[in-house]
Amino acid sequence: MRILMLAQSPIAGDSRILREAAALTAAGHTVHVVGRDVPDAFLADHGELGAGASVESVSRSAGLRGSGTGPVVGHGQRGIKVLGQRMVRWLLLPEHRLRTEKQWRTAAAAKLATFEPFEVVHAHDFNTLELAAEYAGKWSAKLVYDSHELWFDRALPGRPTPLWRIRGRRFETALAQRAVVVFTVSDGIAQRLRERGLSDVRVVRNTFPRAAAPAELPDTPAGLLYAGRVGAGRDLPTVVGAARLLAPFRTLLMGSVDPNYRLDLGGVEKVPETSIDEVDRVLQESGISLVTLTNTCENHRLALPNKLFHAVRAGVPVVAADLPELRAVITKYHLGTLYEPGNAESLAAAVRAVIADYPGYVSAVRAAGDELNWDRDADQLVTAYVALAKPPANASN
Repeated sequence: MRILMLAQSPIAGDSRILREAAALTAAGHTVHVVGRDVPDAFLADHGELGAGASVESVSRSAGLRGSGTGPVVGHGQRGIKVLGQRMVRWLLLPEHRLRTEKQWRTAAAAKLATFEPFEVVHAHDFNTLELAAEYAGKWSAKLVYDSHELWFDRALPGRPTPLWRIRGRRFETALAQRAVVVFTVSDGIAQRLRERGLSDVRVVRNTFPRAAAPAELPDTPAGLLYAGRVGAGRDLPTVVGAARLLAPFRTLLMGSVDPNYRLDLGGVEKVPETSIDEVDRVLQESGISLVTLTNTCENHRLALPNKLFHAVRAGVPVVAADLPELRAVITKYHLGTLYEPGNAESLAAAVRAVIADYPGYVSAVRAAGDELNWDRDADQLVTAYVALAKPPANASN
């Protein structure tokens, strides 16, 4: 089938979109991705998507810019002027977020109007769903909804917007009911979507392909690594507090930093970003992976972050926030230990517990790789698409 994927995420770094497109092209489909602000280098060489894939880019505004030119990670600026500017941002962010997402949809719609019809329109996240549903209707195509997050239950910067969330959940459900299948990332989010009236919801986790060979790790870890987005909601102040308690045991931080995010690193070492595959090496050299989130929203409580499965691929135990969905997977497979979000002493104790039984946790992570891998999750995706390709049972021969 000819599949159109729509995504407002930066797809060059979105491992879920890359792997899904590659799995579908390997299964014989052709996939065209319309993404956001795709780098020229990726447009020219997007081999990660598979031989049957193509990519186009649509831009949207860069967002509200903060004041000053202070360090991205370091001590924040202070003063009445800065506080006033932050208050204005806090008030305006919800409207700005909606405006920039709408701007992308408007520009993407102009591209879609020039396309020949596709057989499937695959919407990645809610901010593409309305446009995807519109064109699936125009083309008599099948609509697929891929909910990477529990969209209207996320912790978002800016002033509270309770009415927007209530209306949004209803609108999301009404649009998603047009989809022939809904994919999401965890059992917890799948259950919430079913409770809201969606029938065929399937879990395709953000797992990684299996490593070619098991990693050789030392008997004792050398440090712990947080590899991911550096920003609000990641419980990083707790990581800083725990690093001071664990010193001289090393705590490393690697990842892209959100604009305007300020963090006093304290005893945490900032290390350069690297490719996804190279992160395996840094994880293995450190020995423990940090999977941190704040307990501030339902989306966090039901999330299974990529970095959990990246640690499994690297063969490295984890220390993770004690949130329901993370707890279920980590305890089932004995992947590591849990800490109370916001509690530096709890995080330090969880790290010490992994160190105390490190060989046992390493063995458990290796065993879990037999099940927690992309081959299994890709099969869920491809199997669903096999059903989409079949003609209706009452179709004429």
